Amino acid sequence: MKFLELKIPPVLLMMIFAAIMWLSKDISTPMILSSQLTIIMTLLFCFLGTIVVAAGVIAFKKAKTTVDPTKPESSASLVSSGVYQYTRNPMYLGFSCWLMALCFYAANPLLIGFVVLFIFYLDTFQISPEERMLEKLFGQAYLDYCHQVRRWI
Repeated sequence: MKFLELKIPPVLLMMIFAAIMWLSKDISTPMILSSQLTIIMTLLFCFLGTIVVAAGVIAFKKAKTTVDPTKPESSASLVSSGVYQYTRNPMYLGFSCWLMALCFYAANPLLIGFVVLFIFYLDTFQISPEERMLEKLFGQAYLDYCHQVRRWI
């Protein structure tokens, strides 16, 4: 399965999952949630996702390194400041929040399974290869960072 590693840009993967989730939303009966709770949770996850993604991009821009997740070997520096003090993958965490927002918007708990699959795919085919490359590039500094900061949250 190595042929899938670093092939699909995560933002595209998130859009594919969102489309599949949207097309699948009517497969089962939606949860009965108050419209206020649905709106609050949808907006909360959208807001959290947007803040976390933006913070990740800003930290990369400040460090003047690539945000291209398909080419981790072109990373110019190890970013460990800002949001990267709390999560090693803020952009992927933000994308997951956006997919959770879609779950709440559709009021369908079965869609959470797609979020789990999205995270599994990212862990296997995006994050693990990125981590191998970053370890090659930054050595012990990266390993120390990994011991201090969690992969997700």
